[in-house]
Amino acid sequence: MSEYLTSVFIATLRTTRTNINREKMLRSTLLRRLSSHASASSSSSCASTSSLWSGATTTATTTSSLRGGGRRSFSSEPGAKNDQKNEIVTPEQTKALSDKPVATDLTSIVDASANTLFLTELFRGMSLTLKYFFDTKVTINYPFEKGPLSPRFRGEHALRRYPTGEERCIACKLCEAICPAQAITIDAEEREDGSRRTTKYDIDMTKCIYCGFCQEACPVDAIVEGPNFEYATYSHEELLYDKEKLLANGDKWEKEIAKNLQSESLYR
Repeated sequence: MSEYLTSVFIATLRTTRTNINREKMLRSTLLRRLSSHASASSSSSCASTSSLWSGATTTATTTSSLRGGGRRSFSSEPGAKNDQKNEIVTPEQTKALSDKPVATDLTSIVDASANTLFLTELFRGMSLTLKYFFDTKVTINYPFEKGPLSPRFRGEHALRRYPTGEERCIACKLCEAICPAQAITIDAEEREDGSRRTTKYDIDMTKCIYCGFCQEACPVDAIVEGPNFEYATYSHEELLYDKEKLLANGDKWEKEIAKNLQSESLYR
């Protein structure tokens, strides 16, 4: 066992030394590149300054010769050396480029070796897992358990009836007119008693954007979006709802729909 621990410790030291040498090589390469870049920038700026100064000297000499005063003109040799020193990037400036400082002292090397040898990171992660294992669970066992729904939830559409069993819809077609997706189609006729009732009420659920405009526009709360959200199908035709399907939904979810409407009556 002692031989195994010794071999692991020696391998860790070798790996640490390799990483240190690699970091030093990267830093030296980066330092050389930055120094060459700074030298090139300084040389280009000096050349630009020299050319501008040469142009100014030529202009001053021409002006002096035209005046004929025999005065001494300002001149500057284009090939004069620049006394400004090239800016060199120091290692302190490149220290910020390294993500993690390299361990060079014995204490840091021993700490890193101990973390690798005794798997401290693994045990810290397992302790965190064990902590949340005994905490209160926030997940639910769907579909046997379901979370709460807001009374304003907009789910599957339904047509409601009065307590007497009479249809609420009066065929005003406001829902059809206000629907931005044009998903509602209504046909109506007048009955013998003079009331208007629908003969056709179709909703293409694949077009519906669940904006709730149809529910807000209805003056008698006939068309509503109920609390049901589990109505996935295997075909497109099953999502083309007719009047019978909508009335069946209303009969099924009437209690929940009436309760939701009553709780939101103050805000409508």
